[in-house]
This record gives sequence, structure tokens and C-alpha cells, in this order.
Amino acid sequence: MTFNDNARVGGNSAKRRGGTVAAVGGGAVGIGAIAVLLISLFTGTDLTGLLGEGGAPAEPQTGGERIANCETGQDANRNDDCRLAAASLNIDQFWGKTVEGYREPQLIIVDGSTSTQCGTASNATGPFYCPPEETVYVDPTFFALLREQFDTTAGPLAQLYVLAHEYGHHVQNLIGVMEQYPNNGTGPASNGVRTELQADCFAGAWVADAEDQVDENGTPYLERPTSQQIADALAAAASVGDDHIQAESGGVVNPESWTHGSSEQRQRWFDAGRAGGVNACDTFSVSAGSL
Repeated sequence: MTFNDNARVGGNSAKRRGGTVAAVGGGAVGIGAIAVLLISLFTGTDLTGLLGEGGAPAEPQTGGERIANCETGQDANRNDDCRLAAASLNIDQFWGKTVEGYREPQLIIVDGSTSTQCGTASNATGPFYCPPEETVYVDPTFFALLREQFDTTAGPLAQLYVLAHEYGHHVQNLIGVMEQYPNNGTGPASNGVRTELQADCFAGAWVADAEDQVDENGTPYLERPTSQQIADALAAAASVGDDHIQAESGGVVNPESWTHGSSEQRQRWFDAGRAGGVNACDTFSVSAGSL
């Protein structure tokens, strides 16, 4: 997705934090668990025991530095860090219009790794949302990991799909979805899968409306996405499907162990949000066969 060069994005509140060696951590909500599986697959080291076992996290770090050289849409088009920071303005504006009482989450661009109340944030844990902090953590080098290990370009819209997915978890936290539908284990119709698919749908709803969000001068932040950019985002959604990850690891595709949904489901719910908006995203009211 391309920013308008003259859009003003310097008002974003994203911070950079980290500067230490990246480390695998647990307790993340979102797509972060796939990185542990990727490391297991491509290094031969079994780290899957870390999934769902955050342990006692280190004392969370606070503060952070402003994202430098991130004032215009042109800056956002040139740099992954600025692209994410700039997109947060757009996503917050969308949800501010959609959810009454919406609170903006903090966005932390991770440099190396940083400790959080939900475990360590790094490119090893992948992007995730930490509910008690109401904070989204993203290490942009994670996108290079996707490009290297999967057949996906992880281009601009694919990156913003990932970010919008994590903001979708923030919305779920605000509106009570996480409290109403707590973790009840794994499986193709589990609350975890329904939660992830709803976040994919929310991301699609944002994409459909993203070009309508404007800066303080009335300039749209983003241009209309191209068909190739949409295809790229769909490829990213497919790459993080549970069945695809299991197949890539050489194992048996086992739906009973799913936590995020299949590639087909993730793409379909993303498209459902693009076509029908937020109202099309009630993954908790549909039958298991309709997921």
C-alpha cells in the first residue's frame, strides 16, 4: 500500500525501543508464535515447547525514542519503520470512527529485543499485541524472515496487514472479546482460531477503508491499494496459516493443534472484512463448518 508523498505523518506516537540481542519469548497474542516454529524448522532446534509458555517475563522496559526521519508519506514509502509508524495514524483514525470510546494503543518498533509484560519482543517472537499494556510490538526485520522462509514478498500492504491484524487484537481487548471468549485450547473451532480469524477480518475491513483516512490538511494518507498489493497481503495471510506452517515443517497437518486457522480461512476472512466491513467479522457466531 502506497502513502501519498505529501501526507503528514509526523504526528504519530510510535516509539523505538530495544537495542539488545533478540531472544525467543512466549506469551504473545497474534501471529508471533509462527516465528518459533520457523526457527525450529530452519535451525533444527526444537523450540516449540516455548509456545504458550511465557514463564515469568523480565521487568518490562518503558519509554523509547521517537521514530526519526518520519514526517511525510514519502518517508513512509522509503522505510519500513516509518511505514509502520505512519500507518498507526491511519488505523487509529479508522477505529476511532468505528468503535465508541476507542483508545489508541502504543506502537513500539522493536530494535533487537525488548522486555514486556507478555514476554520478550523481537523478530524471533514476531509481531504481537500485549493486552495488559495495550501495546503493539513489531520488529520490522520479521518481514525479512517471512521473505526468506516463505514464498511471499512481504511488501508494504502485507506489512500493514500484519500491523492491522495486531491492532485488531487491541480492538478485541477493548470491546470485551478476549474476556468473553478466553483461551479454551487448540482446534479448528477453538476460541483462539476464531479470535485470530476475526483479527484478520478486522484487518481486511481497515484495508477497504484505508484510503479514506486523512491527515490534518485533509490529504489522504494512503492511495487505493493495487490488485498486486492485495495479492501480496493475501499471500502473507496464507503463509501464516496453521496448515501451511505444519506442511512446511514436514509434519502432518493436524487441525486439532491449530491456534490461528488454515491459510484458506485466513485469506477468506481477510476478504470478508474487505467486502463487508467490521459487521462481517463475527467469527464467534458461525458454526465450525462455516469458519
